[in-house]
Amino acid sequence: MILNIVNTSNNPLPAYETKASAGMDLRAYLPEGPITLEPMQRGLIPTGLYMEIPEGYEGQVRPRSGLALKSGITVLNSPGTIDADYRGQVCVILINLSDKPFVINSGDRIAQLIIARCEQVEPVQVESLSETERGAGGFGHTGKN
Repeated sequence: MILNIVNTSNNPLPAYETKASAGMDLRAYLPEGPITLEPMQRGLIPTGLYMEIPEGYEGQVRPRSGLALKSGITVLNSPGTIDADYRGQVCVILINLSDKPFVINSGDRIAQLIIARCEQVEPVQVESLSETERGAGGFGHTGKN
């Protein structure tokens, strides 16, 4: 599949780092200089990328596990969705969940992008739903060990 990208940054295009990688790294594009996220502060970080995601697919913006573990930085609306008909700049909402300021420099890898198939459904109102073994029990888990 081809993903058309307009790149207005000086960063390389997103790419898979290994043969079996699910996601491509997104990089910050900060031509006016670094941004510091204070503890518990969130910010909208531009990438300089504009994408043409094929219809029937979405872009999912997810945290980078290394940033989350080492620095407490994560994607606030994880996963963020980029719709197939969106043509604006891809930006990432980051939040600093640590107790220390975190500096983001232009070119830093800030999130990962996964392109996934998605289906649209036709909602239909009904009077009842089919029965299952689980039913309505176990919100958040199945209740089984």
